[in-house]
Amino acid sequence: MKRTHRRQFLKAAGVCMALPTLESMSLGAGTSSQPKRRMVAINFGLGLHGPHLFPQAAGRSFEETPYLKVLSEFRDQYTIFSGTSHPQTGGGHLSDKAFLTAAPNPGSASFKNSISIDQLAAESIGDQTRFGSLVLGMSGNRGLSSSRNGVAIPAMTRASSVFDKMFIESKPSQKAQVLQQIQDGQSIMDFVLGQASSMQRRVSRLDRQKLDEYFTAVRAAEQRLQKAEAWEQRPKPDVDVKPPRDVADRRDIVARASLMYDMMHLALQTDSTRLITFFEEGMNAVPVIDGVVHDYHNLSHHAKDAAKIAELKVIEETQLTMVAEFLKKLKDTTEDGHSLLDVTQVLIGSNLGNASSHDSKNLPIILAGGSYRHGQHLAFDRSDNYPLPNLYVTMLQQLGLELDTFASSTGTMSGLETRNL
Repeated sequence: MKRTHRRQFLKAAGVCMALPTLESMSLGAGTSSQPKRRMVAINFGLGLHGPHLFPQAAGRSFEETPYLKVLSEFRDQYTIFSGTSHPQTGGGHLSDKAFLTAAPNPGSASFKNSISIDQLAAESIGDQTRFGSLVLGMSGNRGLSSSRNGVAIPAMTRASSVFDKMFIESKPSQKAQVLQQIQDGQSIMDFVLGQASSMQRRVSRLDRQKLDEYFTAVRAAEQRLQKAEAWEQRPKPDVDVKPPRDVADRRDIVARASLMYDMMHLALQTDSTRLITFFEEGMNAVPVIDGVVHDYHNLSHHAKDAAKIAELKVIEETQLTMVAEFLKKLKDTTEDGHSLLDVTQVLIGSNLGNASSHDSKNLPIILAGGSYRHGQHLAFDRSDNYPLPNLYVTMLQQLGLELDTFASSTGTMSGLETRNL
């Protein structure tokens, strides 16, 4: 009987939605002077060509490489890292699933993933917004995020669906159905708590401790359900933006990605979520970009062919141009006296350091925004890489999480200093 009710409880918890910071609650909006910290993680699944990205000089006097020239406006608002990777993470293209988890051996048949940094953060701050996180992608529902149990979270790949989710009100019948599911979940948990309470008098001291832990988890889930109910009855934000029209041609990666960046900006601007992941996984087709006539995936496997690299450069500069436009929108949007870029950490990178050889070392990593002393190239050993999870610890701490480790980290990111807003 206990196992059956536990399954019911988990199913009930599965309908949970996140709650914003409401004035009527202890975490009321406007009662704290602390900025609303946000994080975005962007992954280019086919990498970024290292020689066009990494500077030779370390420190604050680094030269702007061809790719960094695209981000020139933000030189003082990003840090580029070289010589970093996830320890024990090979697997070629399969390593994308470990980009935000740092779980070892993603290419292994026995691979077990772990929680991604956005979902770990969502467990702590996801209840401050309508949506705990947004998981976005370009095709096939493939994303970067995974749950605490390492289960991949399907990505939303249509901009119109993202817009509807954030801003279009559900029909009354749909709202009623969701509210009923929430209330059913609350009833199930009331029953579970009652059953567990009656057992407390008949179990051992160790079992009582386990039950106390279970009570804590159930009560936390109850609170999430109560917040979900409040959200369902609260109007969604109004935006003076036309709903996006999805681009049917999957090869038009510029138009499709541009729509997603628009949705990401709207999500952050309206504080609909503070955690977003976006996976641009690439494709086995010729993208609709002037000057590109060969298959994108084939170009990434250039084998140092100069003509292929030149064509690949066109694609990757285009991708980084869209990132620059996104950063510009964040910079130009203000909230409580700060730009959104000041309060949003934007991780830009890939799980492949060299897509041509499927190498997962020396990853291309840029961190823009947030309250850091940026404007530098942090160069580590390209033969014996510095652990990238250390950067994740620093990022999570800036989001307000009280932790010292994540995955295979050995500390926080060396050389990356914070600043006051």
